[in-house]
Parts: sequence; structure tokens; C-alpha cells
Amino acid sequence: MPFKLTAALLVVLACSDRLPENFPSQGRSAAQRDVQTLPGARISCTITRIADGDTLTCGKTGRIRLLMIDAPELAQGRYGYEALDKLKEIAPVGTQVTIETDVRARDTYDRLLGYVFLPDGRMVNEEMAKSGYVTALVYPPNVKYVERIRNAVAKARREKAGLWATRFFDCSPRDYRAHRCS
Repeated sequence: MPFKLTAALLVVLACSDRLPENFPSQGRSAAQRDVQTLPGARISCTITRIADGDTLTCGKTGRIRLLMIDAPELAQGRYGYEALDKLKEIAPVGTQVTIETDVRARDTYDRLLGYVFLPDGRMVNEEMAKSGYVTALVYPPNVKYVERIRNAVAKARREKAGLWATRFFDCSPRDYRAHRCS
């Protein structure tokens, strides 16, 4: 079977509730994992949980880490919860979304790395950046929308939107995790 047809079949299977009886015995999660690791894959799913300002769960697809952005940790107190609330506002539980992967589809925590798109076409990652509740965080080779996200963060910073109205980002979430600031 040609590669494009095989990839398309895997996408359909990963989004369906049943696999054909003759599908390899690794089971459904193996099929989903194959699809989710294809660079540039587009996966439709429904948000079932929001963990923090840059991580959500999407049905059977699993945990999704929003690419290019970094939100405050919940351990950082009210700021982490403000970012969480903003993500819940932009993409509430129950929202049907499309996830687009980039070159590297999974991180070391086995989360799917993706750009999440709402039904109206807006990118959730970019909306979080525009709102001022995240900083840009770039991990090459995943750089497809790097300028879009950096521009949105820069504009939010200039306009003192969200947490940029405070001194919160004097210690970025990344520096906080590395214990470089309090």
C-alpha cells in the first residue's frame, strides 16, 4: 500500500472507536501512536481535560503539550491558575479541536506535541500567546509557527496584556522549573 494511503488509513483508524478485526494485534493505542508520530499529522479530537496553561488531554489521543508556548506552573500559585483559566476560556472541555504535529511529535514525557486549532481556525497556542499568559518556548526542530507565536508574545508584552501587566515573567516558567529564581 502506498505511504500516503497507509498514513491516511492510520489517521482514520486512530480517530475511530473500532479497529478492523485484521488490524495488527498491538491494539488501538499502537495505531494511534503511529499516527501521532507522523510529522505534520492532523488529528481531530475532543478536549476532555485541561491540566495547566499549556497542556491538555484530548479523548483517546491523550495528553497534548502545546508547542511554542510556556505557561506558569500551577506550583507558581495564582499565576499558574490564571493561565489554566485562560486556556479553559479559549478551549473549554468539550471543544472539538484539530491537532497538527510538527517534525518531532512527542516529548520525553510521551505527550503529543502539537498546534491545536479551534473549529473557527484560530490556533490555541497563538491565542494563549496573544492573551499574555505564556512566553514563547522554542525547541527545534519544531519551528513551523515560530514567528507567529513570537510576534503574538511580543505584542502581548508591549501591550502589557495578561501577566505582562505584572512582573511575573521576570522569572520565566522555564527558569522556575530549573530553580534559577523563586
